[in-house]
Amino acid sequence: MTITIVGAGLGGLSLARVLHVHGIEATVLDLDASPSARAQGGMLDIHDDSGQVALRAAGLHAEFKALVHSGGQETRVYDRAVTLLLSEADDGSGERPEVDRGALRDLLLNSLPEGTVRWGAKVTAAEPLPEGRHRLTLADGTSLTTDVLVGADGAWSRIRPLVSPGKPAYTGISFVEIDLLDADSRHPDAAALLGGGMSFALGEDKGFLAHREPDGSLHVYAAVRVPETWTASVDFTDHAAAKAAVLSHFDGWSDRLRALVADADGDLTPRLIHALPIEHSWPRVPGVTLLGDAAHLMSPFAGEGANLAMLDGAELGLALARHPGDVERALAEYEAALFPRSAKSAAESAQSLESCFRADAPAALLELFGA
Repeated sequence: MTITIVGAGLGGLSLARVLHVHGIEATVLDLDASPSARAQGGMLDIHDDSGQVALRAAGLHAEFKALVHSGGQETRVYDRAVTLLLSEADDGSGERPEVDRGALRDLLLNSLPEGTVRWGAKVTAAEPLPEGRHRLTLADGTSLTTDVLVGADGAWSRIRPLVSPGKPAYTGISFVEIDLLDADSRHPDAAALLGGGMSFALGEDKGFLAHREPDGSLHVYAAVRVPETWTASVDFTDHAAAKAAVLSHFDGWSDRLRALVADADGDLTPRLIHALPIEHSWPRVPGVTLLGDAAHLMSPFAGEGANLAMLDGAELGLALARHPGDVERALAEYEAALFPRSAKSAAESAQSLESCFRADAPAALLELFGA
C-alpha cells in the first residue's frame, strides 16, 4: 500500500512520523525546494490536550520539552493607552509551553528516514482513479499514483477539491508582521513593555499581538479590520510607506505601541486572515482525506491551528495503523472524530476573533483569561 502526504508542514510530518513509528512507510511531497527555503514563522504554544498528545504518539515528547522557550507562557494584556490590565508569569505548568515553529518542524523532519520528504515536488493536479487510487501530476511534468492520498497542503489545498467545494473566506482582519531584532539592546522599551512571553494590546477593530522569540527578538502582529483589498493597496516594499499605512490605523494609541511599527527592523509582511466554514466537512471519498488547514482553516484566535494539524496527523496515523488492511475503515474512523473536533475549535476561533476587536476590547480577552 502506498501512502502519499501532500505538504511537509507540522500536520503532514506528524502523520509521517506516527506511521513510521508503526512501521508504515509514506512519502511526503512538498513544493519548497528545501527545508530552509522559507521562514517557518514565530512561536507556537503547544497544548497538552492536542499538540502534545501528537508528540507523545510520535515518540518525541521528551525531545520537544528540550525545545521549550523558558518563560514563554508569560502573558500581558494592555489597552490602547498602554495600561497594563493583566500580567501573568510563566507558571512552569507546561500546559501550553512556547516553542519555535521552525525548531519543532526540524524535530519532526529529523525523526523521519532520509528521503521520506521529496522537496521541490509541487502538485499541480490530482485526479481520482478506480478503487480509491489517485494520480498526482507535479510541476516538473512527472506523475505518480497512490493508494492513500492525504491533503496536508494548507489553506489553498490542491487536494481539497477532491472531497469538498469549500473555499476559505476573508475574515475581515489582516495582520502585518513586524520584527524588532535584538530587542533588549536595540529596542529596550519595547522589550520591557512586551516581556518574555505573549502580549496583547487591543482596541476596537485593531490591536497588537506580540511574542518574545528565543533569540531575543520580538515578533509583532499589527491587526486591523480592513477590506480584503487593503494590503494590495499598500506598497510593502517601501518600508516608510508601509509603516505610515499601518500607523494610520493607530491614531490616538500610545506612542509606546506605535513605536512597535515605527521602529520595526526589515520588511513588514501582510497576512490576510482567512477561514473555512465553521462546520466544514465532506462525505467519505475513497482513498483520500485532509488534515490541518486543508481540512479546517480557521483564524489564529483560538490558538489551535498548528495543534489541531499535529493532532489530526497523529490520529490519522494511528487509525491507519489500527486497520492496516482496511483503509476505508481507518479514514472513516478518523473523519468521524475530526469533524466535531474541528467544528468546535473553529467556532471558538471565530467567536474569539470578533470578541478581541469589539468596541470594549480588550474586555473579552480579560474575561477569557479569568481576569
